[in-house]
Amino acid sequence: MGQYDAELMSRHADIVALCDVDSARLEKAHQKYPRAKTYPDFRHCVAHSGLNGIINGTPDHWHTLINLAAIQAGLDVYSEKPLTLTIDEGRRLVRSVRKAGAVLQTGSQQRSDKRFRLAVELVRNGRLGRLRHVTTSLPSGRHGGPFSPSIPPASLDWNFWQGQTPSIAYVAERCHGSFRYWWDYSAGTLTDWGAHHNDIALWAMGLPDGENGPVAVEAHALREPVKDGFSFPSTYLVQYRHANGVTHTCRTVQTEDPAGGVISLNTPPAQMSNGVLFEGDDGWLFVSRGRIQASDPALLETPLDNPAWRAAESNDHTGNFVDCMRSRNDPVAPSRSVIGA
Repeated sequence: MGQYDAELMSRHADIVALCDVDSARLEKAHQKYPRAKTYPDFRHCVAHSGLNGIINGTPDHWHTLINLAAIQAGLDVYSEKPLTLTIDEGRRLVRSVRKAGAVLQTGSQQRSDKRFRLAVELVRNGRLGRLRHVTTSLPSGRHGGPFSPSIPPASLDWNFWQGQTPSIAYVAERCHGSFRYWWDYSAGTLTDWGAHHNDIALWAMGLPDGENGPVAVEAHALREPVKDGFSFPSTYLVQYRHANGVTHTCRTVQTEDPAGGVISLNTPPAQMSNGVLFEGDDGWLFVSRGRIQASDPALLETPLDNPAWRAAESNDHTGNFVDCMRSRNDPVAPSRSVIGA
């Protein structure tokens, strides 16, 4: 994600520094941005002269510490999701952003997608009547193991990569692309697709500060992990209840929709996967990447009344971040978006 985000950001700004604890990956990035200075340690990178902001595309357990270091160095931050792993980290980061007056864009790029923006506006403006229930459906995670320790690649500083997590022998399946399926570093697809879809659910609820978190949560693993294997459950069910009476189910589905597949308009909402389903007194609305559907198609075509609540408009997530670096306005996914504001 770091290299992908850098490619998107390079359309709007110069990439002047690169940082990675894996020298092979650092060299690969350097080949694309040969004029950039390279660093193996983020603490030296954030001190780079002439730097205005950072892209934080590290594994999830590193997000908060690096973001705090960048903000304390006077930099703005584009941070991959999940923005933080714990409630306490979120509170500390929000305080730091506010105190420094920093611009922080969370990499929840669905906020810069016209379909998700339309869905949120329709729900907030009462097009479904009173909102009763939200379902966020996510792909299932990885289930496997046990895995055996091995010698880390010579290019990787494994001790540094682990950071504040428990120090253990190197296991290839813990690192790089599969880190997210271990409790030590992340929380499976819940902090991957879940960070995207649950953010949209909370955005559409529009709950006021102080009431934007659930008042009750109940969670169940639907498949227990293998000993010495991926430690976050591959399938799970989470039930939330909010103070305004709205209930929210976050669930895994066994498979995503087939590539390019189309769900017909009369498909029962319960069968819709990998997206967000809103159910109200007057109908339902389903949105995912590349698709938005409603129980009544006219819901999607009828203009909103004037005045109506409108979401901040952004059609380019990295471009929105750079624009806000200049204007000092809040981006479309600011740090407080971790609590749905």
